[in-house]
Amino acid sequence: MADNVFDAIVIGSGISGGWAAKELTEKGLKVIMLERGRNIEHVKDYVNANKEAWQYPHRGTRTQAMINDYPVLKRDYPLNETNLDYWVNEKESPYTEVKRFDWFRGYHVGGRSLMWGRQSYRLGDMDFEANAKEGIAIDWPVRYKEIAPWYDYVEKFAGISGAKDGLPQLPDGQFMPAMEMNCVEKEVASRIKDHYKGARQMIIGRTANITVPHEGRTNCQYRNKCWLGCPFGAYFSTQSATLPAAMKTGNLTLRPWSIVTKILYDKDKKRATGVEVLDAETNKTYEYKAKIVFVNASALNSAWVLMNSATDVWPDGLGSSSGELGHNIMDHHLGVGASGHVEGFEDKYYFGRRANGIYIPRYRNFFGDKRDYLRGFGYQGRASRDGYTRSAEEIAIGAELKEALSEPGQWTMNIGGFGETLPYHENKITLDKTKKDKWGLNVLAIDVEYKDNEKKMRKDMLDDAKEMLEAAGAKNVKGRDGDGTLGRGIHEMGSARMGDKPTNSVLNKFNQVWDAPNVFVTDGAFMTSASCVNPSLTYMAFTARAVDHAVSELKKGNI
Repeated sequence: MADNVFDAIVIGSGISGGWAAKELTEKGLKVIMLERGRNIEHVKDYVNANKEAWQYPHRGTRTQAMINDYPVLKRDYPLNETNLDYWVNEKESPYTEVKRFDWFRGYHVGGRSLMWGRQSYRLGDMDFEANAKEGIAIDWPVRYKEIAPWYDYVEKFAGISGAKDGLPQLPDGQFMPAMEMNCVEKEVASRIKDHYKGARQMIIGRTANITVPHEGRTNCQYRNKCWLGCPFGAYFSTQSATLPAAMKTGNLTLRPWSIVTKILYDKDKKRATGVEVLDAETNKTYEYKAKIVFVNASALNSAWVLMNSATDVWPDGLGSSSGELGHNIMDHHLGVGASGHVEGFEDKYYFGRRANGIYIPRYRNFFGDKRDYLRGFGYQGRASRDGYTRSAEEIAIGAELKEALSEPGQWTMNIGGFGETLPYHENKITLDKTKKDKWGLNVLAIDVEYKDNEKKMRKDMLDDAKEMLEAAGAKNVKGRDGDGTLGRGIHEMGSARMGDKPTNSVLNKFNQVWDAPNVFVTDGAFMTSASCVNPSLTYMAFTARAVDHAVSELKKGNI
């Protein structure tokens, strides 16, 4: 086999790209995985994984220079000195905001699988059926029963800890032993369940942190330093799980510093033949050939690759024949919630730094509840005791201040909402032909916002959060309605949605591009609606399913 010829190409090495590489190589295909950024080797390159705040020059916070250099990242928590090099250099890789969109990116091997929040939930019947029942956008071409076995499959390998809660709106999965709620969370959960007679429930989060040794990985050590890279491999990432599995086969070639600029397309055969790559270090151009191409560059960047491809056939790019490529962009809107003090547990503390929190699953707009908006929301949060950074205004200085702050503060219960955004056609991305990045490539222009449906939902997200904490006996309950700008959920979806016909969608039910059936898109781009739960587990399941279909079709000679 020539150096530039493979059975399959995977574009991107994040959560879905890692899964594509694992599944393809384990099925015997020779695969090259192309990553536009640098390599980060498991354990060796987690240079800050064992540092504490006092070991950083600025105690792990942000500096004025960082604020100036990262005008987007500074808008939220990711900007700090502990893992700054995991985030994109915004001067090298800018984008255009037609409307404000907080796009937080990670260009390196592993992508955002190194920094993700790890909350892992299944979409259910309610999610897959909602568009059709409400006449919104288009219908999903699949239903939960088709995807459930693939959720089982990926959960068993990834390692998801959680409890079987038996909730109809949130399907149970193949779980490792759940992490434990702390004493205040247990009490608040009990009071909420009693007050609402089971209609609302607080459960422990379902997280991709393993709680028992698994696949050569060590169980979570309760350090809560996941975003620095875990030397124990305790949370699921490309580096800890899928990349080692793919490498073990001997069938994977990993090439970092490789910006895929276009998918090469044979208009006579109506198939992709490979990709064109710009070496990010040398600026030289290369071509790689393959029978199958998996596009996993993250939702917006995957659409960017498609838009740059097959423009001699379709002026708006490969997969644009339906007019839907780049449209229907979604994210979860957040920034709304409440907190309150919980009394009576002053003699209690908790074990370690649990890398997980609680979850309150959606309860609006089903089982008889009807609101003046569509869909719903869930909450994530935790109970904790205030630490040394709290104010102690009555003790201003000296030994008494130090002594006071060495004791744990009051218990606070905090919950924040994650709301579903509808798939609006007018929420879109396009190529900005007037602005280029460091490598002379056109950047994306993002024109996305949440609308009246989400604004109505946010009122309930705020009011319900306060109501639940007050019902649970919390004191000094305060609500917050912060910045809900889309992008902040870091759950971009929908730029190349799947559907049941080539006239209304970019992909079919197996994630194949209608216009090029040997091209598969299995990151967030394929989502037809957003649900209100974290989506990464769904990307994993659909990726494994798409690879199974791709290899089957390849053997049959259909692609």
